[in-house]
Amino acid sequence: MTLPSQVDANGIVVLDEQAPARSGAVRFAGASHPGLVRERNEDRLHIDAARGLVVVVDGMGGQAAGDLAAETALTRLLERLERRIGSPEDRVREAIASANNEITRLARENPAWKGMGCVLTLALIEKGVVTVGHVGDSRLYRFHAGKFDKVTHDHSPIGVREDQGELSEGDAMRHPRRNEVYRSLGAGPRGPRDQDFIEVTRFPLEREDAILICSDGLTDLVPSSEIARVVREHAGDGRMLVQRLVDAANAAGGKDNVTVAFAAGDRFAEDFVRDRGVRPRGGEAPERGRGAPRSAEGFWRRRSSFFVYGALSGLALYGGFLLWDGWSRRGVPATPDPQLVQAASRHEVGTGREFRAIGDALAAARPGDTVAVHPGRYREQVRLEEGVTLMAWGPGRAVIEPLPPGEGAGPIAALVAEGIAAGRVSGLVIAGGPGAPIDYGLVIRRSAVTVENVEVRGARVAGVSIEDAGAATLLASHVHDNPGAGIVVRGAGAPLLLQNRVLDNGLGRPRAPGIDVESGARPRIVGNVIAGNGAEGVRGLAAGSPLLEANVFAAFGKVNGLGAAGRARAGGPR
Repeated sequence: MTLPSQVDANGIVVLDEQAPARSGAVRFAGASHPGLVRERNEDRLHIDAARGLVVVVDGMGGQAAGDLAAETALTRLLERLERRIGSPEDRVREAIASANNEITRLARENPAWKGMGCVLTLALIEKGVVTVGHVGDSRLYRFHAGKFDKVTHDHSPIGVREDQGELSEGDAMRHPRRNEVYRSLGAGPRGPRDQDFIEVTRFPLEREDAILICSDGLTDLVPSSEIARVVREHAGDGRMLVQRLVDAANAAGGKDNVTVAFAAGDRFAEDFVRDRGVRPRGGEAPERGRGAPRSAEGFWRRRSSFFVYGALSGLALYGGFLLWDGWSRRGVPATPDPQLVQAASRHEVGTGREFRAIGDALAAARPGDTVAVHPGRYREQVRLEEGVTLMAWGPGRAVIEPLPPGEGAGPIAALVAEGIAAGRVSGLVIAGGPGAPIDYGLVIRRSAVTVENVEVRGARVAGVSIEDAGAATLLASHVHDNPGAGIVVRGAGAPLLLQNRVLDNGLGRPRAPGIDVESGARPRIVGNVIAGNGAEGVRGLAAGSPLLEANVFAAFGKVNGLGAAGRARAGGPR
């Protein structure tokens, strides 16, 4: 999950940004939570107030492939939407089509990822107009002139029947086929103008208006009347509003990941704050399911369940709101708890850009900012800063290749994340070699960061070292041709190694495994290709691990030097 701003311990962010609403400001808030049943959060949330962009992605697919699908979708969306070429509608269509085609390609090239995909809804607010892009059964609601409308259509058999009035909202929520969709990203190649794929809607956002985007983890469990009532009760406090909606989903069972994003004009709350006893504008309208317009009085009426929401709000804290990268922050110190923070900034690195060195850009960044690295070779060691997203401007084209160390220097690591409560690294190449000797490519120490689509090669001790970083995630990365081990995991916690390629490591002296798990570490190793390494594919896991079923150990005509896996000895790993 990416939230370009500071966040509090609950993962709630509230931003102010001057302008996208007509002649006023828009305030943004968002939250994501794994729910009470699922271990992982396959939703992704991105809020960029400076660009008027809100994205909610809901991943789907077995063996954690939904995480990869959602992360891939978000990365591709942002890459296209950063380029402000073309109309808002064209950019939205091209971004969604690009995300779909990349997920389709990944699934076709990797049999373990077959069936992965995602649904999404995004809103791009420019010059007072909202452009909505939508595929699947996540939703966007609009609050306008005292009415609460579901703008998007559920691309599902049950959603169609509900919108047509064949099923009541309650019957649709309880229907056993409610989670089936007939449109999703990853089902096959698509073009931006395919009429039966991307749903695009445009409407003005006045200063008195608001929009709410959510995954089906909310709408499968909380009726629209309750959603609207929560919005009214907390119209002036975005952080509390999104938290109460997540609380409501968890109080109703928390059966799925739940993500909520809210954007409101600066006058949206005025009627509610002025007089709680006066209903907003609009007359009564009959309820006709979630797609029907409703009057303010009709959907603000009942108050009984707010006692339940308040009493159970602690459940969300226990489960842990997800921050920045979409993974749990258990055991990681919280960032400050501001009521209101400024919008995030983007710092560009490269020839002729704002910064020439990555380290200088990171030093200038604050939590929530993005450092975008343009193509080139960067001869420096890099230390990630709190809450910052460090990403390549085009995956695989920005290379961190440190200069040789000075006399008496200690172990050299190209990129270090240490003591970071939230952060993200994406698309970079970390390279060592004769002219750039490194001991470690990437070190993650006591940090809850997500590293995705990164290439690491040429490290003498280990390509990636994960130390006491139980909330860290290494996703869809290529760790290869490191003379030392590919990945070393040590210390407390259960970091996630998901859908990586760990190839041809450990061929120096002594021979080393693809993944070396030291005593006490309990990583989750799922969907990786681990082949051609000098010793075992994975060394140090206890007997009975489902490792062999969850990963691939022979690929590209290569096997590991000592087989798939080696157990830890009684006194520790061998």
